[in-house]
Amino acid sequence: MSDPRFAKLAQVLTGFSCALKKGERVLIDAYDIPEAFVIELIRATRELGAIPYVNLQRSRITREMLKGATAEQYQLTADVELARMQKVDAYIAARGSDNIFETSDVPTDRVQLVSKLMKPVLDHRVNKTKWVVLRWPSSAMAQQAGLSTEAFEDFFFRVCTFDYGRYSPGMKALEELMNKTDRVELKGPGTDLKFSIKGIGAESCGGLRNIPDGEVFSCPVKDSVEGVITYNAPTVYLGTAFDNIKLTFKQGKIVEATSNNTKRLNEILDTDPGARYIGEFAIGFNPYITEPMRDILFDEKIAGSFHFTPGKAYETAGNGNESVVHWDMVSIQRPEWGGGEIWFDGKLIRKDGLFVPKALQKLNPDELLKVK
Repeated sequence: MSDPRFAKLAQVLTGFSCALKKGERVLIDAYDIPEAFVIELIRATRELGAIPYVNLQRSRITREMLKGATAEQYQLTADVELARMQKVDAYIAARGSDNIFETSDVPTDRVQLVSKLMKPVLDHRVNKTKWVVLRWPSSAMAQQAGLSTEAFEDFFFRVCTFDYGRYSPGMKALEELMNKTDRVELKGPGTDLKFSIKGIGAESCGGLRNIPDGEVFSCPVKDSVEGVITYNAPTVYLGTAFDNIKLTFKQGKIVEATSNNTKRLNEILDTDPGARYIGEFAIGFNPYITEPMRDILFDEKIAGSFHFTPGKAYETAGNGNESVVHWDMVSIQRPEWGGGEIWFDGKLIRKDGLFVPKALQKLNPDELLKVK
C-alpha cells in the first residue's frame, strides 16, 4: 500500500510547482527513489490531463559510467538527452541516494568532461521547460540531519508539503526591494563583502522550481564583488565534502580560496574561467529548515541564511556568467551560528537571521508558522 503522503507530495509537484495542463508532456526523472512514488507521480500527471514519460536512474550505475567516460560516449548521451528534453514541456526530478559520496572517486577530468558535454541539456531544461527538482528522503539523509529515519521522514514530508502560498506577501516585498537595490553588504564572522545588484533584477522561489523552497535570488554585477566571505555551512560538491570555505574577491573574481580541502576546491574553481565568478546571490527563509545537512536543496533554504554561488548565472536575474559549475555555498546568520547582517544601499535589511523592515517581517519564522 502506498504511503498517503506520497500522493499529497506528487500533487504538489504536478499541480502547484509545474501547474501541468492538459496535453503537456512531462519527463519524470526518478533517481534512486521508490517505485511507489514514481507511480503516484504518473497518476497525478494523468489526473491533470498531462502525459507522463519516465526515466529511471541508479547512482552506482551512473558512477561506473562516469569513471570511464569518453567524449564519444557522452556526446551521444548528450545528443539523445537534449532531443528528448526538447520534446517535453515539463521536467520533474526526484533524486535519492543512500550514499552522497558515491561519485567521490570519479576522476576530476571525467566529471569536467561530462559536465561540459551535458551542459546544453541542463540549459534547455532550466530555460525552456517548467521544472521542479526534489531530493528524496533516505537513511543517509537522516544521518546527515542527525535524526532517526522516522523523524526525518516526518520532517521531510512536513517541509515539502508546506503551504508555499504563505510566502507570497513577504516574498513579493523582498523581490521588489532587491529590484530597486544597488549596493549590497554582507557582514559576519570572517565575512566583509560588498557588491552591486543594480539592474540585475530578482526572482522569487516559492515552490515552483525546488521542493523544499523559500528564497529570493539575484546576482552580482560580475566585476563588482570585493572582499572576503567565509561560509559556515558544510557542503558537498561532486561527491566531495567541504567545510570552512573562505573566498577572497577582487573585481568580481575569486583570487584566493581555502577550505578543509583546498586542493580539490581550487580544482573545481579552475574548471573554466566562469567558475571563479559569482552567478547567484540569494536569501533563504524556509521556517522549517534550520540546520545544514550537506544537501543543497535543503541547505540553501535555511531560515536566516544566504547563499553566494560561484559559477553559472541563470538567464533570469543573471549577470551573463557562463560556467559548468553552479555551487550554492551557504552561510547562516542566526545568533547560534555567529550572527551577521545584510545591508541594501546603507539600510539594514536583516540582522542575525531576522528581517528588519516591516514588509519583510512576514518572512520571519514566527510569522510564517502562525496558525491561521
